[in-house]
Amino acid sequence: MTAAAGPAHLELPRTDDVKHPARFMLHKLRPTFAAVVRRRWNLELRGTENVPASGPVVLAGNHVGFLDGPLMAIVSPRAAHALTKAELYTGPLGAFLIAAGQIPVRRDEVDPLAVRTTLRVLREGGVAGLFPESTRGSGEIEHVYGGAAYFALATGATVVPVSFLGTRLPGGSSNSVPPAGNRMVVSYGPPIEVTEQRWPRRRHEVDALSETIQQAMLANCRDAERATGMRLPGPIPDRTTSKDEQ
Repeated sequence: MTAAAGPAHLELPRTDDVKHPARFMLHKLRPTFAAVVRRRWNLELRGTENVPASGPVVLAGNHVGFLDGPLMAIVSPRAAHALTKAELYTGPLGAFLIAAGQIPVRRDEVDPLAVRTTLRVLREGGVAGLFPESTRGSGEIEHVYGGAAYFALATGATVVPVSFLGTRLPGGSSNSVPPAGNRMVVSYGPPIEVTEQRWPRRRHEVDALSETIQQAMLANCRDAERATGMRLPGPIPDRTTSKDEQ
């Protein structure tokens, strides 16, 4: 099925032939899913006013635990189509993720379909969620990849740093979840306004914005720690897991 073409979708890389991710479950059923989360855990949201009420937004989150992706999608002020590792798109879980409007991405190579699908979301004024660290870890934001910066430059999307605290306990494995009643915090930092740059976008421009995003993510994380008294969980123990476990 060919997507309807508009002027923005004809910019390079073109997105006029890419389907928008599913909307219904993510956009209409989020309150139900959010209520389930709140019943099980003590969830606190901070800085929600930092997420623009309209226009394209890239949420750039640190990544410490399994719950970060679901929380990014369902409890943010606006529904977010999050890039999710392709390894999860098998069986019932894969079908659920597709129905929930999440975007599969192959992390070990450039994934043109994931790139263009994310651009389609943003060009239509939507919200895309990314974890620039690429994989779960300590959440210290020691390194970020250029995806968030690229998408922002290509669409003029505002970048909002997001910090997750309490989604993995210290010493917990990569796929662990905190016990019921545990406090979890999702903190949204001051937005980074980005001016759209038409093709071509040069590497040094992406790198410069990536550095800005990395520093903003780190500052937001430290601010959330100070404000809540919580701390990041530290490195994942025995990090000899396979890519499927990351």
